[in-house]
Amino acid sequence: MDEGRVRRRVVIHGRVQGVFFRDSAQRQASSRGVAGWICNRSDGAVEAVFEGEPDAVRALVEFCERGPRGADVDRVETTEEEPEGLSAFQVR
Repeated sequence: MDEGRVRRRVVIHGRVQGVFFRDSAQRQASSRGVAGWICNRSDGAVEAVFEGEPDAVRALVEFCERGPRGADVDRVETTEEEPEGLSAFQVR
């Protein structure tokens, strides 16, 4: 879609629900101009899609690797995808 934009899907495993992971990621995304979404999964993981400038998306993925205070991230699966032109960030 847009030149210079990238999209990453991340699945974060560990103690990542009930620690304000989604809200913290939304604040990080908003401050960096990154679009996408984040949601809790039924298996206890958190899944997110980040779309925007490469450095901003990289910073969000790095945030997911450590999480907010209270989180205990075991592992993060990251997949590269084609940008879809998202324009906002949602907590689902």
